[in-house]
Amino acid sequence: MTAADTTRILVQQAADAAAGKGGEDLVAFDVSEPLPLVDAFLLVTGNSERNVAAIADAIEETMLEQGVKRLRREGRAESRWVLLDFGDLVVHVFHSEERAFYSLERLWKDCPVIRIEAPVVQSTPGDVVS
Repeated sequence: MTAADTTRILVQQAADAAAGKGGEDLVAFDVSEPLPLVDAFLLVTGNSERNVAAIADAIEETMLEQGVKRLRREGRAESRWVLLDFGDLVVHVFHSEERAFYSLERLWKDCPVIRIEAPVVQSTPGDVVS
């Protein structure tokens, strides 16, 4: 079994939202084989607690705009590792230290990687574009 096309689209939309808030090292895994209730994990790194929170908030907002409601959120108070559960997609937004420590890539290395297109980052008025 592989992740559904709709889940792959959600992964890309979440990745675009994360990149728009400075999310780095985006990696998505198709975990549909070992986990029957989840199709994909998206891993994202933020550089500070504020950045982790902003990334998580942007992903939630984007998913809500797509009609996908969050089922569960954990870690928002500390913003060191925020888990967002959207059903078929689970997003892990890490502070860089937690990402290195927990090394989820190592745990899920046998799962296929879902290709993420280069995120489309849109600037807003007042942004400095270099």
